[in-house]
Amino acid sequence: MKRIVFIDHADERLLRRDLDPAWIERTLMAPEAEEPDPVHPHRTRAFGKVPERDGRVLRVIYEQDGDVLRVITAFLDRSRTRRQTR
Repeated sequence: MKRIVFIDHADERLLRRDLDPAWIERTLMAPEAEEPDPVHPHRTRAFGKVPERDGRVLRVIYEQDGDVLRVITAFLDRSRTRRQTR
């Protein structure tokens, strides 16, 4: 079982962006798409639709260290459409 940890920056961004931590956890446990972060190769971008936000796409950037997923930040991704996560 993977453990999800939110760094302080992620906690602040979730509050500021009105994002539910459950959405981040759901996206990390069953991402609809993933890709390496082009700027930070040791980080991964996970994408998932958020039905509670009209199906908009959530981007979660995280680092994996063993069984720990360290959430760096998350936001609703305006550059990615609902169709791109399929």
